[in-house]
Amino acid sequence: MENSRVYLASDIQKALSLGRSKTYQFLEEVYQKQEPFRVIRVGKLLRVPQKSFDDWLNAEK
Repeated sequence: MENSRVYLASDIQKALSLGRSKTYQFLEEVYQKQEPFRVIRVGKLLRVPQKSFDDWLNAEK
C-alpha cells in the first residue's frame, strides 16, 4: 500500500486477502452503511480513508 491518504479497492483486497468480486461487494455494503469504516465514492471508484480503515483493522475487542 502506497503512501497516500486513501486506499484503493486493490489495497483493501490485499490487506484482507479477498478476491476482487468479494472486495467490491464488501466495500459497497460498507459504503451503504458507512460502518465499520468510511468509504468514499468518486463516480464508480471507491476510496477508503487510511485512518478509518486502519483504526478498524487494528481495533482490539
